[in-house]
Amino acid sequence: MISFRYHLVSIAAVFLALAVGVVLGSAGVSDRLLSAVSAQADDLAGQVQTLRAERDALAAGQRASDEFARRVGPAAVRGQLQGTTITLVTAGADPADREAVVRLLEQAGATLGGEVALTPAVGDPARGDQLRALTAELLPTGAQLPAATDTGSLVGGLLGGIVLAGGQPVAPQEADAVLTGLAAAGFVAPGQRPQPGNAVLVLTGGALEGVDAPDAAAVIARLAAQLDRVGGGAVLAGRAGSADAAGAVGVARADPDIAQRISTVDDIQSGAGQVSAVLALREQLDGRAGSYGTAETATGGAAPAA
Repeated sequence: MISFRYHLVSIAAVFLALAVGVVLGSAGVSDRLLSAVSAQADDLAGQVQTLRAERDALAAGQRASDEFARRVGPAAVRGQLQGTTITLVTAGADPADREAVVRLLEQAGATLGGEVALTPAVGDPARGDQLRALTAELLPTGAQLPAATDTGSLVGGLLGGIVLAGGQPVAPQEADAVLTGLAAAGFVAPGQRPQPGNAVLVLTGGALEGVDAPDAAAVIARLAAQLDRVGGGAVLAGRAGSADAAGAVGVARADPDIAQRISTVDDIQSGAGQVSAVLALREQLDGRAGSYGTAETATGGAAPAA
């Protein structure tokens, strides 16, 4: 908000400065008008300085908060996930966010079971029919897809037994076939089959862009919800903007059924958000859920320690 106001005031100041120049070049303009315009320009210049100072103060405060969270984070999460295996599902996640969370998971005593990296094609409505057909084709023996027909739920149902130990066990060769098939179609990035985890962390970016952004965000939110239904628990975490209508966290929080099941974090780019994501996994394993971060839809700034 402050940045936006700063730009508006700056633009206004530029135009007023131009107006003053025009006024100074006009011999027939009264001194009263010239004085009024000059005073307004000075006032706007003062507002620009004030807003710049507020912006810098907020940025400094955020840096200090992040530094504090990063210093105390390892102590806050130590032992919280001892003896557990956590599997990652990423969808447009920032590599720096991923690396920071993985370090905290290790400090919490968790084992990283592996990762499934979804591509933007998963959320592309134009490829929805292809993805639906593929989930039915790749379904492992004895497994069942959810009754819901949206692509997020279907992919979550297909991946459930692969990424979560609480789901229907999937034979290694069949799990490999699922991931290979999804990768060949461009829906996941090629990679090693993960070890099924006790819980899953679905890591995303911020708000998506484009006319189909809300639909694409809904795919990730429903995928996380379906993984939670498989068993163990799921945390959906994204960057600033992820709690908007075009963000996966925002879609999840707007759906009461999803919001009461999974835990969400909307500031994973910050030290506090990264700590919250780890503590929210503990929360899920204990059968609880919450929403954390800086967005208005969050119920708390940070997840509580067990």
